[in-house]
Amino acid sequence: MIGRVIKSHGIRGEVSVEATTDEPEERFAVGQVLTGRQNKKDRELTVSAMRPHKGRLLLTFEEVPDRTAADSLRGMQFFAEPREGGDDEGFYDHELEGLRVLHSGEEIGTVTGIMHGPHRNLLEVTLESGKEALVPFVEEIVPEVDLEAGTVTITPPEGLLEL
Repeated sequence: MIGRVIKSHGIRGEVSVEATTDEPEERFAVGQVLTGRQNKKDRELTVSAMRPHKGRLLLTFEEVPDRTAADSLRGMQFFAEPREGGDDEGFYDHELEGLRVLHSGEEIGTVTGIMHGPHRNLLEVTLESGKEALVPFVEEIVPEVDLEAGTVTITPPEGLLEL
């Protein structure tokens, strides 16, 4: 996921988008065709204007003529293929969701989501007990992500999983 629509903005069909990519200027550039997913349906939208606004992006799409159409996009998530040739070791949300969580060699739960914060991301983990835990997605606590094996290895500080 590279971003999601938070709400409509103004009366001319603009939407406020929370970008979750390190390259928002490139990913949301004018002329880019974005793949949006909402309620399990995909839709392609072409960016006709983009500008920063209060820590988010305001986007206008060729296919969205007015506020009513923009309101209907609330919650839409945008996805893109990974960039080739980069040395980026980042992960897309959809790659992490569903991975089994290992601690001391034992499976303890599943990654059910990712929360994007201003300083770090958190893995939302549903533990085998049914409880939810938020695990800071930093190398000290999540030293290994193995997409091929479908696992995330964590080394949480004492008490983190009991909160």
